[in-house]
Amino acid sequence: MPYALASTRHAERVRGAVEGRLPAPSDSPRLVSSWQRSFERYQLDPGSVIGPRVLSAAELREIRDREESFLRASGQCLTRLHDMVREADYCVMLTDAHGVTIDYRLDRERRNDFKHAGLYIGSCWSESEEGTCGIANVLTDLAPITVHKTDHFRAAFTTLTCSAAPIFAPGGELIGVLDASAVQSPDNRESQRIVNQLVRQSATLIEDGYFLHRLASCWILFGHQNRNYVEAQPELLIAFDENGNVVAANRRARECMPCLDGPRHIDEIFDSSHVQLRDIGRIETIAALRLRANGSMLYARIRAPLGASAYGGHSARSGHSGGASTAHGAMPLRRDATDAHEYDRSALGPFLRSADARVAENARIAQRVAGKRLPILLLGETGAGKEVFARAIHDASARRNRPFIAVNCGALPESLIESELFGYAPGAFTGARRHGARGKLAMADGGTLFLDEIGDMPLALQTRLLRVLAEGEVLPLGSETPVRVDIDVVCATHRDLAQMASAGAFRDDLYYRLSGAVLTLPPLRERRDIAMLIDMVFAEEAQAAGRPLALDATLAQRLAAFAWPGNLRQLRNAMRYACAVCDTVRVEARHLSADLAASLPQLAPPAASGSPAGIPPTSPLCDEDERARIVAALTAHRWRPNAAAQALGVSRATLYRRIAKLGIVGPHGA
Repeated sequence: MPYALASTRHAERVRGAVEGRLPAPSDSPRLVSSWQRSFERYQLDPGSVIGPRVLSAAELREIRDREESFLRASGQCLTRLHDMVREADYCVMLTDAHGVTIDYRLDRERRNDFKHAGLYIGSCWSESEEGTCGIANVLTDLAPITVHKTDHFRAAFTTLTCSAAPIFAPGGELIGVLDASAVQSPDNRESQRIVNQLVRQSATLIEDGYFLHRLASCWILFGHQNRNYVEAQPELLIAFDENGNVVAANRRARECMPCLDGPRHIDEIFDSSHVQLRDIGRIETIAALRLRANGSMLYARIRAPLGASAYGGHSARSGHSGGASTAHGAMPLRRDATDAHEYDRSALGPFLRSADARVAENARIAQRVAGKRLPILLLGETGAGKEVFARAIHDASARRNRPFIAVNCGALPESLIESELFGYAPGAFTGARRHGARGKLAMADGGTLFLDEIGDMPLALQTRLLRVLAEGEVLPLGSETPVRVDIDVVCATHRDLAQMASAGAFRDDLYYRLSGAVLTLPPLRERRDIAMLIDMVFAEEAQAAGRPLALDATLAQRLAAFAWPGNLRQLRNAMRYACAVCDTVRVEARHLSADLAASLPQLAPPAASGSPAGIPPTSPLCDEDERARIVAALTAHRWRPNAAAQALGVSRATLYRRIAKLGIVGPHGA
């Protein structure tokens, strides 16, 4: 059948179904409702053969940067799912919560076929733009679905079959959609049953992986009703804090255990009288726990928190929890914890222990003002770690078990930022969800709202934000009833807000309200602990690569002398790339991207005066600063002199001389 005739017949079928003259698609109420919305609300043309909108490279890069942790948690599952369906000519796509494809897997030889069909990175699949399709329906209904061939609303997609499933964050909000699509498949939609099941299972794996990544600083209970599956395939994940208060649970745990819906202590969920809960935290220990709700048994092990590194990310090294665990790695589960102050310090601990005086001072100030109802403004260059520092402030406050909601004011189109922040009532505008939507301000109620790139917020919205901060109420779009909110606010920007306020480019009254405490994060090139940060980031990326790697000592010194215009974000990407392409056990300059390798400074030859390597003879360090730097390096490397010397850029002999001169004594006199 000619393509034009097929599209015309499809359009007539859609119109007939919407008007009740012809049968509905696949007898599915969800598809019928989607066709009606696509036709009546969004006024889309069912006969259109134009593919989906595709973002520019710059727009896509910005979104992918924002979703970095989500991409890391999902990458391996995407590859695994594609390996299972590739023989049937499927591609696999991952979208963000707005339907933008941020990652995908496909066979290179079918690349053009998929791209022609719109199955491509950067493609946008919202219902308001593309009508009924797998991703759009999941975004709307928050449930898995298969949209098969002529189930699609637009003629452009009637040869496709799409099975999609939602992925939720630990707090329950949608963070993305996983989709497996084929350009050609059998007409019988039952042929997609297995693919649909694989997609749903993979979405759950991604969800649980993201859960573990986001809650790495918590204690995690891995549970299953069968003891043999606790290690291999745990179903239930429960995260809780040092005092035993439940912070979050994965979807399966919430479905099986309704008692997790509200705030709970671990003792209220499990009868632990027959087992010492402290001992469960030890690696290799699996315990049988009885559920108080119904008396059934659950087998579980508990993982101690993973330590946070000094640059603010969670360490990939397992089995050690920084200062959060006991001497035996067991978990101190106590309602009446007497050391709550130390727990508050733990989130900011890596910053407090930084060898860079400015970072440590920022952490000390943040620790004092966290939770004091004082807005905090973080200044610093792009990539300097402002969001990571903001999350640490939240985790160090009394609100640490409540939501931390981040909004990038510069990444959202001006037309969307108002509805994203304030939410909207049902039917507030064309394309609005049937039941309305909560805005980010309402989602942050009881917790912390992080407004990144606040300098890019439109002036009109600055006025509304000022009113929210002053009155503690949010008025959703299209609503006449305000909603009370209780939030702490942390903002960040790379702009000079004070200058912008003086010039009228930013409301001065909002600037003064947001700048209760102003902290400036130094760029990477100016940090005194840059060598240690490089070593830590490299160690994490090497472990993520899954093989033993070492960073060449000369390269480490050259990296420490580099200006790093992209700061910590650029450093992490550089180390990830080097670990991925390295074909030996030692990462050298040739393993860096060509532009970075060409930009690295060359090291000056050793000074004739015999000054120790890594310590310029013209810039003598005071004993206190040098001592702090050496202790930080030794601590980071668990007092292994070889690794600490490499991180400091000195020989082991030089390090020993400095340790002796400064009278540094290791733990337990080591």
